[in-house]
Amino acid sequence: MTHATTIVLVDDHPVVRDGLTYLLEGQADFSVIGEAADPASAIETIQQTRPQVVVLDLNLQGKEAIPLLTRLREGFPQLRILVLSMHDEDLYAERLLSLGAHGYIMKQEEPAEFLRALRRVAGGEVYLSTRLTERLLARIGRTARPGSTGVAQLTARERDVLGLVAQGLGTREISARLDMSAKTVDSHRRNIREKLGLETSRDLVRYAVRWAGGAGAPDGGSS
Repeated sequence: MTHATTIVLVDDHPVVRDGLTYLLEGQADFSVIGEAADPASAIETIQQTRPQVVVLDLNLQGKEAIPLLTRLREGFPQLRILVLSMHDEDLYAERLLSLGAHGYIMKQEEPAEFLRALRRVAGGEVYLSTRLTERLLARIGRTARPGSTGVAQLTARERDVLGLVAQGLGTREISARLDMSAKTVDSHRRNIREKLGLETSRDLVRYAVRWAGGAGAPDGGSS
């Protein structure tokens, strides 16, 4: 029997925290071990409970929670962070991913999608909505130029794979999404790593997320 992923909810609306707790209590793989309504109590609760994942509202008591996100990334580097917001992802998602969040989901999404996002983040992956992924893929495609370096030197299919890696998909999921064999996906991943000078699959994921988040991963190597 596997242990449930421990979660702390940070939201300044009790009704939202209660609703999320009710939803998560019905999932065998999640356990809510703490709640907080403001940055100070969030830091204290996380220090005391040491959760694996934090679900973080973007706005706390009328102020952006971005400074809190930065503190969490610096003080708890192993902590996984899923940002939950009422604001359209076009306004914040890429910025928050570049600052270290592992996923961004809007409060208007269905509960099933929230659970899918949470499971991706808890599993060490990155969650991006399909719409945001498509926009990032389009941006990557526009950067391609003959003879250039970095992502621009990848083939169209390799850019497709890189974009889905940024979304947090594994080989089998990419295989199904792009209608190609897992062996072909692995070949594309290997070619991408060679072209970008990345040593490991973890380096590839880090590069993809940074690029997708707008931070601009360094050409020709990992960081």
